[in-house]
Amino acid sequence: MFTWYVARKLFQHTDDVKRVSKPAIRIATFGVAIGVAIMLISVSIVLAFQKEIRNKVVGFGSHIQVINYDSQSSEQYKPIVFNEETFSLLDAVPGANSVSPYCIKPGMLKTENAFKGVIFKGVGSRYDYSFFRKNLVDGEIVPFQDTVTSNKLVISQALSKQMNLSVGSPVYAYFFEDKVKARKFTVSAIYCTNLTDFDNTLVFTDVSCVQKILGFDSYQFSGAEVKLSDFSLLDEANAYIINNVNKKQDPYGAYYTSMTIFEMYPQIFSWLQLLDLDVWVILILMICVAGFTMISGLLIIILERTNFIGIMKALGASNSRMRHIFLYFSSFIVLKGLVIGNVLALALVYIQQHWQVIHLNPTVYYVDAVPVYINWWYYLIINLATLLICLLALIIPSYLISNIHPAKSIRFE
Repeated sequence: MFTWYVARKLFQHTDDVKRVSKPAIRIATFGVAIGVAIMLISVSIVLAFQKEIRNKVVGFGSHIQVINYDSQSSEQYKPIVFNEETFSLLDAVPGANSVSPYCIKPGMLKTENAFKGVIFKGVGSRYDYSFFRKNLVDGEIVPFQDTVTSNKLVISQALSKQMNLSVGSPVYAYFFEDKVKARKFTVSAIYCTNLTDFDNTLVFTDVSCVQKILGFDSYQFSGAEVKLSDFSLLDEANAYIINNVNKKQDPYGAYYTSMTIFEMYPQIFSWLQLLDLDVWVILILMICVAGFTMISGLLIIILERTNFIGIMKALGASNSRMRHIFLYFSSFIVLKGLVIGNVLALALVYIQQHWQVIHLNPTVYYVDAVPVYINWWYYLIINLATLLICLLALIIPSYLISNIHPAKSIRFE
């Protein structure tokens, strides 16, 4: 194509080092590169942060919880039966990775020098321990049994520091009902997720131990967690539970109901969604910066090439063809900026992924280093959108060429 060939020759022309357009081209290229790099890095950080926090919340609370309907309007969990029939229904949930019954009981941990109000969560053999093994600091995660009480306790690193506990330390627990119930536990493992809202309050032990403290029968629990193999299956899995489990009665007359992770922790997910707004602001600002630098660069290039435009028009080139030449010229600048920006962004993301150069305060941000995650689809969309918007923004300035007359411009210096 003639216009593309001429534009490429102009772009590659480097003989005249005195041209004013050269620094303008460099600034335009630099503006596109920095804008794209910032957009890609911002998206990588926000996506990774949302994924990290979401996975931690799911690690504590699973994707869906099935509970007693009356528990929704009560300060304490009401008992609900989970037997072979109920488990067969929940195991058939689309994408179900594990189905685990649990019991919840508030209590107090006490040592000689400290005490702390916590929530005891009793779990059994069906529980998925992979999340806590991944975040294990000390000790060993040994799966709790359904009917055997080991009196072992898994606590967070935050609690261990507050109460000066370590693996093997004995600790007393007190539960308050009509009368005070006391139990002696031994710390068997210490985990750290940096999700302070959970780390500071949640400890794990045998489900049978908490069942006895609550006075539940062997098939009665506070609820059951359904953990899925993929977060994208949440809506389908929830619809299945609503249709097949919810509003059914257990042998004691209690009704089943379910709650998704969004309904259990709306404040956390609302906060994560607000981050999307921040990303959109960054994207819009960076695209505007790239667009304005390209517009100013194109105007400088057109004004400097007035003599060339006049000669081309005198030789028969139409205004349309001349606009196409300079739009192609601009596209080469944008593409060069995109390449530099992508290389810069990927290099910085790679460095952060492998060496975690930038650290954060985990008590504020819930992670100890800036998380990054590469989503190639988002990267592709950002690159295409930047290229398209920059070229669209250049269409109107390119019409300046129509006002250049061959007779006057050929004498223009």
